[in-house]
Amino acid sequence: MNDICSARKHPEALQGHVFYDPMSRGFQKDETGQAMDTVFFVVAKLAGALLRPDTWIVIAVAGTVLLLLKKRHRLALVTSGVTVAVLLIVGIFPLGSLLLQPVERTYPANPPLSQVDGIIVLGGGEDIGASLYWDQPQLNEGGDRYVAGLALARRFPEARLLFAGGSGALRDVAGMRVSEASVAEQLFRAQGIAADRLLLEDRSRNTAENARLGLELAAPAEDETWVLVTSAFHMPRAMQSFRSAGWPDLVAWPVDYRTSRFVDGIGWNLSGNMQILGIAVREHVGRLAYRLSGR
Repeated sequence: MNDICSARKHPEALQGHVFYDPMSRGFQKDETGQAMDTVFFVVAKLAGALLRPDTWIVIAVAGTVLLLLKKRHRLALVTSGVTVAVLLIVGIFPLGSLLLQPVERTYPANPPLSQVDGIIVLGGGEDIGASLYWDQPQLNEGGDRYVAGLALARRFPEARLLFAGGSGALRDVAGMRVSEASVAEQLFRAQGIAADRLLLEDRSRNTAENARLGLELAAPAEDETWVLVTSAFHMPRAMQSFRSAGWPDLVAWPVDYRTSRFVDGIGWNLSGNMQILGIAVREHVGRLAYRLSGR
């Protein structure tokens, strides 16, 4: 009944060939909807690869080589000169921060909390390959998601803790080796989180699926307050997806900030600056794509 009421209040959550399954007492996607989700996932991953700044460099170098092979030396010189100049500028100045910081400022850090019924931690803060290889949880730059989730779980000991994350790797589209949720389970249980508090959603491949599948698993009541924990740059897209999926009352708890004062980032840091620029471009394009597709 809660699912039906939620669907009536949030009709956008039924987009994408969704039907009510009385056996599971929840909304499920038919085969066409699941296939569309897979197509969206694959296209998004391929588009994401093209949006990476290092991909642009490869394209520029390849174009220069092609021009040299065609004996277009003057044009090749211009292309290579522009490429080097852009690399120097990006390597010295944190231009990506100018694009990313407005996204990170969308929701305030450390908002006031009183009653919390549930905590949602989104996957992405773990290194699945290293975790599988060394047989222990390994975190990456997004590990602040776990730290914040644990801190909130201890601050609100009665709240349920939902982790949402399967695998966002394109190579796992036919079946994942190990899920983000399995790494999260090891880490949270090792830190003393009781099994009866822990909800593990291990099938999702992107933010929209985090929201939809997490909602099916947690089944929050309309009067419950849940806190969403993810990276600050990812929070606007995540909140958009969770609201579209039909989550009732959500409080954004952004962590893992990647930007600071512009002047503090001036200096040679080509790889770091390119990474921030790539995140900024991906999030701006991703938010637009999710908005247009109703995710």
